[in-house]
Amino acid sequence: MLDAVAKCGPGFVAPSPKTEWLDRVKSDISLQLKDTEKEWVTTGCTIIAEAWTDNKSRALINFSVSSPSRIFFHKSVDASSYFKNSKCLADLFDSVIQDIGQEHIVQIIMDNSFCYTGISNHLLQNYATIFVSPCASQCLNIILEEFSKVDWVNQCISQAQVISKFVYNNSPVLDLLRKLTGGQDIIRSGVTRSVSNFLSLQSMMKQKARLKHMFNCPEYTTNTNKPQSISCVNILEDNDFWRAVEESVAISEPILKVLREVSTGKPAVGSIYELMSKAKESIRTYYIMDENKHKVFSDIVDTNWCDHLHSPLHAAAAFLNPSIQYNPEIKFLTSLKEDFFKVLEKLLPTSDLRRDITNQIFTFTRAKGMFGCNLAMEARDSVSPGLWWEQFGDSAPVLQRVAIRILSQVCSGYNLERQWSTFQQMHWERRNKIDREILNKLAYVNQNLKLGRMITLETDPIALEDIDMMSEWVEEAENPSPAQWLDRFGTALDGGDLNTRQFGGAIFSANDHNIFGL
Repeated sequence: MLDAVAKCGPGFVAPSPKTEWLDRVKSDISLQLKDTEKEWVTTGCTIIAEAWTDNKSRALINFSVSSPSRIFFHKSVDASSYFKNSKCLADLFDSVIQDIGQEHIVQIIMDNSFCYTGISNHLLQNYATIFVSPCASQCLNIILEEFSKVDWVNQCISQAQVISKFVYNNSPVLDLLRKLTGGQDIIRSGVTRSVSNFLSLQSMMKQKARLKHMFNCPEYTTNTNKPQSISCVNILEDNDFWRAVEESVAISEPILKVLREVSTGKPAVGSIYELMSKAKESIRTYYIMDENKHKVFSDIVDTNWCDHLHSPLHAAAAFLNPSIQYNPEIKFLTSLKEDFFKVLEKLLPTSDLRRDITNQIFTFTRAKGMFGCNLAMEARDSVSPGLWWEQFGDSAPVLQRVAIRILSQVCSGYNLERQWSTFQQMHWERRNKIDREILNKLAYVNQNLKLGRMITLETDPIALEDIDMMSEWVEEAENPSPAQWLDRFGTALDGGDLNTRQFGGAIFSANDHNIFGL
């Protein structure tokens, strides 16, 4: 960067946010948005509403718009007073819907902070064709959080943190560890506290041999007699500890895998059912010889899936996904089909729109017409469901339009590490009108540029690049780091009080042990 500035010569003046440069970048982003809006006519889009609190306890809501090509940040609103006034909150959502265009919106994804505001009922009553869905990544985080509260898992995490705190608060020890591991760390920071816990256990298990070797190598002798060092050695030599680490990693990895898939910003609504089914099966297989432990973790998954994550839109997407529909090993439950028909009635509200839809469903499920051609069959598992319908769905034109709109949606907010300072400055009461306008532009440009870059980068969507040095894996912190964005609501995420919208009937009953009846 310095070389580039030097090449500009002594007369170079760095661009300021208050110059035309900011307006030019904002204009470029707006043009990109205009191009993306053209695809909304076919694919529809999803509005994502994420609420969070800043360090002044203000309730802020970020609105984003997602479609297959990319996600755009729309705006951030200080809604501190809105949560106390349902009319104001309803007006806010109405204005966002008008900004985007009601005809383009397939669903609105909201996190659990909106549970008791009544906004879901307002949207469902006033917008007949729009679905309200829970945030899948938040629900999956709750599952991981409840996993970590199981006594032996919690003890395992606490013991592992004793080791990590000692290592990361002693520079010579940390340098020695990184020398032995080739620069790799024994902990990883995730987008939430629970994700960090299980990612760190994974990292520690991978470095088990080097970690144990470090505490016994000659270069470590100066730290041998420290009380913390003795505690670490005792833990590292405890076989029960390592068995607990291995077990914790084994039961959390299937959920982390689902979380990764739904957090990429790409359409995943058509695969969430299959992903959850495989996750449940992985946990069942791991505990094939221990039904009691299996029940503990499967009950956590089932409860959160049925009560919080299940949506009729997910059911319809599973039914329309060719890789699921034509899989001979999958048997659809009756309740899933019922939800699919409910979705059709919502998206095709009149008999004229539903004309011939029964025949078209038959054509699809029996793989007749273009659905049964060799190219279509070969692409069932290799092409995204939305694109598959676009290419091979002409034999069922009405169902094709519905399928593309459903299968083109995400089922989670994008795990973007926010520029918290930008948003907090933007909502600072004392700023004058000019400053506020500039900060609005900065937030819009900043977030959209970052979103544009992250879509093209192949990074782990649930892990942060750098270790959070304020996390409980490094040092006890009185206040949670703002980067842990799904943990921002404290006790609101604890216990059984989390109730997102209750959608119809559950797809599988309490006695069903997997989603599709595998």
